[in-house]
Amino acid sequence: MERVAIGNGVELSRLVYGMWRLGEDADTSPAHVRAKIAACLDQGITTIDHADIYGGYTVEGLFGAALAGSGLRERIEIVTKCGIIFPAGLHAGAKVKHYDTSARHITASAERSLREMGTDRIDLLLIHRPDPFMNYAETARALDALVASGKVRAVGVSNFRPWDHAALQAEMENPLAVNQIELSLQATAAFTNGDLADMQMRGVAAMAWSPLGGGRLMGDAGALGALMDRMAAEAGVDRAAVAVGWLLAHPARILPVLGTNSLPRIAAISDALRALPDRQDWFALYQAAAGEVP
Repeated sequence: MERVAIGNGVELSRLVYGMWRLGEDADTSPAHVRAKIAACLDQGITTIDHADIYGGYTVEGLFGAALAGSGLRERIEIVTKCGIIFPAGLHAGAKVKHYDTSARHITASAERSLREMGTDRIDLLLIHRPDPFMNYAETARALDALVASGKVRAVGVSNFRPWDHAALQAEMENPLAVNQIELSLQATAAFTNGDLADMQMRGVAAMAWSPLGGGRLMGDAGALGALMDRMAAEAGVDRAAVAVGWLLAHPARILPVLGTNSLPRIAAISDALRALPDRQDWFALYQAAAGEVP
């Protein structure tokens, strides 16, 4: 499995497994979660993506229970996100969904993530969403302090536009190494609106959430679906592999984040490596998705 260096000694596997649906699984036992991690490791997928909010603030704890005493922590990189307050679980008393990127909240959230997952470090901590109430200097100081403490190895953002990224980076001592954004054949705006170009210019790694378009690509009955089926048959894979392979083929070295609770589907994530389109096929998929080449 190809690996991507993001700085400060941190490397991520090119394919990332996302835990956002873990709490929805019928089986959340430590043994079953460990089986999912093992299925990833068998393919060289070592990077596991979390957020404090997943599962109503329960998923990190479920994951920590699986890691305990397993020896798996030293074989994986943990990514997690913070900054969203949702009226559920830990924050059931919140009056409204909102963002909190204050130093106090970022620090408390990181400390809680460490406790929940039973680890002494987070490999990559992301601010989950741009905060219209953000004090950029305060947020930057909190992130830099976590890196200086050794509790967080690298930091980044999620869903930030170039100006959000630039405003926060201007106050940082450490680089914002990653921006996790929505990218798929159902969400192609970042390829032309400057988002991905800005990341490439800055040397920021692009992680792609919802690379299957929230599952919509699997049910596409139009020209795009037909083309994906043809390419899948030629490569001996399924539609999901074609959709993910389309992202992997891009020169920005996008890191798709895949989340599924099915062990067979987890075991098939790396099939995407056998479905990398050439330039013409890449544009054929792009055109089928957009109706034309923008």
